[in-house]
Order: sequence, then C-alpha cells, then structure tokens
Amino acid sequence: MDASTPADTLLIDDLQDACGRALGSAEDLLANARHGLLTRVTVNGRVDAAALDAEQFAAHGFAWMTTYVEGLRQMLDWARRLKDNGKLGELESLMLQTAYGEYLSQLAGGIAISQVEVVRPGDIGVGDDALHAFYSDDVNKLMKGGNTNAVRMRIAELIEDGHFGDLGLDDEMLDMVRGQFHRFVEEQVIPHAHDWHLNDELIPMSVVEQMCELGVFGLTIPEEKGGLGMGKTAMCVVTEELSRGYIGVGSLGTRSEIAAELIRLGGTEEQKAEYLPKIASGEILPTAVFTEPNTGSDLASLKTRAAREGDTYHITGNKTWITHAARTDMMTLLCRTNADEPGYKGLSMMLVEKPRGSKDDPFPKDGMSGGEIEVLGYRGMKEYELAFDKMEVPAAALLGGSEGQGFKQLMATFESARIQTAARAVGVAQNAMELGLKYATERIQFGKPIYKFPRVAGKIAWMAVETMMARQISYFAAREKDSDRRCDIEAGMAKLLAARVAWSNADNALQVHGGNGYALEYPISRVLCDARILNIFEGAAEIQAHVIARGLLSGRN
Repeated sequence: MDASTPADTLLIDDLQDACGRALGSAEDLLANARHGLLTRVTVNGRVDAAALDAEQFAAHGFAWMTTYVEGLRQMLDWARRLKDNGKLGELESLMLQTAYGEYLSQLAGGIAISQVEVVRPGDIGVGDDALHAFYSDDVNKLMKGGNTNAVRMRIAELIEDGHFGDLGLDDEMLDMVRGQFHRFVEEQVIPHAHDWHLNDELIPMSVVEQMCELGVFGLTIPEEKGGLGMGKTAMCVVTEELSRGYIGVGSLGTRSEIAAELIRLGGTEEQKAEYLPKIASGEILPTAVFTEPNTGSDLASLKTRAAREGDTYHITGNKTWITHAARTDMMTLLCRTNADEPGYKGLSMMLVEKPRGSKDDPFPKDGMSGGEIEVLGYRGMKEYELAFDKMEVPAAALLGGSEGQGFKQLMATFESARIQTAARAVGVAQNAMELGLKYATERIQFGKPIYKFPRVAGKIAWMAVETMMARQISYFAAREKDSDRRCDIEAGMAKLLAARVAWSNADNALQVHGGNGYALEYPISRVLCDARILNIFEGAAEIQAHVIARGLLSGRN
C-alpha cells in the first residue's frame, strides 16, 4: 500500500457543494422511479396490495434506492455539521466522496438487494431520458474519481490507528456517555464474550447488574418513572457500544425498551406506576412474546388464545423464537382475546408476570412450558419455544385495560425497536471492522503485514465508509423520533442498511482472516454468526423493504 497525499485523493475543493448537486440528481432519479413504479401498482387511484405483491422485485428495489439516497443525504449533512464545528478532516472528506462515488454508481448501474438479486433503474420504471439526465457533471466526476483505489488506500492509512472518523454527535453529554460505555465494554464484555458464545452460556448476571447500575434499562424511560429520560439518539450510542462488544449484551436492553415503550404509550396509569420504575432499575427483566410457529411476520394470523373467565384470563397456545424467555420476570405477550374477530382487531397485549427460571427449571410458572432452540449465534440470552396450557393471568394484566388494542400498541413501538436494531447492527459492523483491521495489521505474509496489500486494505477502508453511513442514517432516524416526528420509514431504512453492512463487514473481515477466520477460536467466527440474524429479526429485509415501499408509494415522501 503506497502512501498518498491529500492532493492525490481529494476529488475537488468544493466537495460538499458538488455532493449537494449530485444529491439533487439522485433525488430526481428517485422521483422518476417512484412515478414509474406507481403506474404499475396503482388501481383506481390507490396502491393495490395485490399489484404491489406482484411487483415486489421493483418495489423492494425502490425501497433500497430510497435508502441509498437517504444514506447519501445523511452523509452530506454529517460532513456539513463537522465543517461548521471545525471538525471536518481529511478522513471525513474522503469518506464523504467515497460514499458518493460508490452509491451514485450503484444507483445508476444496479443495487444488490441480496447476493443473487440486482435491481437496475429500468427494472423500477426509470426511462432512458431520466437516466441520461442523472449523469450530470458532478455525478460523473464523483462516479469516476470518488471511490478509486488511491482513495481507498489513503482512507486505509488514516484509519490504521483505529480512528474511524468523527461521529458528528456534537453533544458533550453523548460523547461522555459513549466514552463510559466504551470503557465498560473493553473491560467487562470483550475479554469474555467469545467464551460466552463458545460455551453457549447466558450472559452472567454480574454483567447484567453492572448494566443496571449504568442505567441501560431505564435509558429512555422518563425521569419521573425512575429512568434517565434520555432520547433515542442516546439509546443508539449506548446500544452501538454494547453491541460492539457482543450483540447479546447490546440486545439485553431491547426487550426493556419494547416493554417500557408499550407501557408508556399504551398502559394504564396503574401499570405505568407499577412497572416502569422496576424496568428502569432492572428489578424486572422483560421478554417479548409475539411470534408463533406458523405466523412469523403475519401477526394477523396469530392463534394464541386468551379466554376470560371473571377476573382471570386463561391463555393457551404456542410461541417461538422468544429471546431470553427463561431468565426474565415478565412477558409482554400478544394473544387473541376475541376468537370471533379475525385479523388484527382481535389481538390484545398482556403483561404477564413470571418467576425467573433456572438452568434446571427454566419455566416454573404453572401452565407454561418451553424448550431451548439451539442457534448458530446470538447465544447470550438463548432462544426458546413456549407452550401455554390454560395459563392463568389476572385481568389487570391486560395492557391499557381494553381488549383489541394489542396490534395497535405493538405498532407504536416499531419505530423505536427498529432504530435500536439498527444501532445493534452498527455496533456489530464496527466490531467486525475492528477485528479485521487488528488481524490485517498483525498478520505477516510475504514479509509484511497483509494490511499493506490493497485488496485487504481496500476492504477495510470501505467498511469504514459504509459503517459511517449506516451510523448516520440511524442517528437521523433517532433524531426524528426524539423530535416527535413520524419515522417509521426512516427507522426501516436505517435497519435495512445497517443490517446489510453488519453482514458485509463480518463476511469480509472473515475473508481478511483467511482460514483462521473459519476457526472457532477467532472471535470473527462468532461475529459472522451474530451478524447474520440482523437481516431477519425485527422484520426480515424483504418485509422491511416492502413496508418502506408501501409507505412511500402511499403518500409518505
């Protein structure tokens, strides 16, 4: 890897202005794609569900195209903030131009929406004239010189010391929080995470207790309810750092976040007073019990039944893929309280208290049983199948006190849950990148570190760029949520992109390790397994893309 000077790599002096103009061209291309797609999926003036299903390939490509444009927009906003604060350095400028060079090229030439599917503008309905108009002078210049080998080599030099660019938080408190959790992860998580994975162990309670003391479980719960009252941006920062150490640790807060959001938004005053302080302190560890064996994402087909008899519900049915089910104190359980009401309207949410299980007796609650699902990764909390046989639950456990509100209550949590999942993915992506860099700089082949070979250094340089893009779009979704603006599409895009980046980084970091990466003793083997789940849970990538496309085509823009 030959040394480069800034003059060799920085494309143009007015980079941000050029990127702004190129972004306008990308937005025009996107608008043309939306118009072309609408002509295929609109029936009688409205988006038709059957037509949208038939055009999934194009529609999901449109969702990815929108995500790319949003990623470019957020990278430019990030660079502008850094410049305004006097923090824009050579590395950050190179990352901006590389992101634009690569993503503009993919917008024009094709976006890989999976390893075997590439969507091109014509597939979505972009005409030749619109595509020709996209190639402005700025777009052409960025496509030609934005992401060259020389640029990647210079980025590789600049990140070799482990500094991957200023995050652009512009908030002293958030910087302090990040530093605190970075130290915690370095001292208490990273030295032990791989053994937890290899031994398929639950994350030790001593670690959970330290997280309680740090305020992880009450991070976004209002102060008057015992929490820290911080926003979703803080949640991203904390979750990212914890997941950088181990996805299981970063995910411990997910169920508390979901449960607290359900109760804060949909609970009675009594439920809020009872549960929010206990969740915030970690006295109650909740688990989310939604998925069933034959429903998956199709919650309208959910069958678990809650039949009321006086002041008691009897719950019967089966659930699957329930994370951390044994060692928790409460289930947020979605069930059908009205058997005569099909679809979403008959669903209700229950707050079901349960004793913490042990290794010998994981489910000591009467009417409840379960078994572990053995998994490749994401092991620190374990996955379970659950069965309920007339399990008794007091009527007071009904969230909000009214039946039929369960799906609506759950939907209200999706924005926060997907932002948090995006942050988990960014943390995993960061971990993979750090492992890849460490190995590449230490591994000597042919008389020099393999990081000196361009194909190795170039991989890690691109990891740094795309991880920053995933991070910035996640922060953007969090800021929208903190500002009380609807952000279901923004959260979905953040999750969609970040999950792919986590997998890409892990896969390429393992490639950097060569044969050693395939050995269980190397942590990258764990990170690869952990990264793969991110494209599946909290909405599989295909479901996520469909939701984004439907929302955008139906009027959100």
